Amino acid sequence: MSKRRKTIYTSWSMPDPATNYVPLPKGIYRIGLSGEEISIYGYLFSLENENYQCWPSYKTIGKAVSMSKRTVMKYIAMLEEKCLIRVEHTEVIRKDGLKYNGTLRYTIRPFRDAEDYYNRQQLAKLEQDAEKWRVQKELERRSVEFTPAGDTAS
Repeated sequence: MSKRRKTIYTSWSMPDPATNYVPLPKGIYRIGLSGEEISIYGYLFSLENENYQCWPSYKTIGKAVSMSKRTVMKYIAMLEEKCLIRVEHTEVIRKDGLKYNGTLRYTIRPFRDAEDYYNRQQLAKLEQDAEKWRVQKELERRSVEFTPAGDTAS
């Protein structure tokens, strides 16, 4: 190896994993999230403090993940619904005593909550599908044609 090449190689250093990487839960890919949801969740996860909280604006999140403010708002609501985060409104009280809306506080919830929510949703879907199948078989037994409720084709 040439002296120049050796110098370049040794001058490069690996970034410190403790400060430069965010370890997301492995299960994040098993709970049916979209790429946008994973992107926003990862960004919030990277900002959390020791209390699992952060306070970025929709605009800041959108800039970081290349999405519009409205799109970020939509996906934040979806992450909250899926039990990955909790969003709380904060208030600022000025010295003169007037209250103003503060920034939103995002709390990263334990990942187990999101897994439990996903599993409950999947179970409910399976139960619904099983009930549809049971009704269809009963109607077939009675020689009645089965048409699903959402099917409007005639």
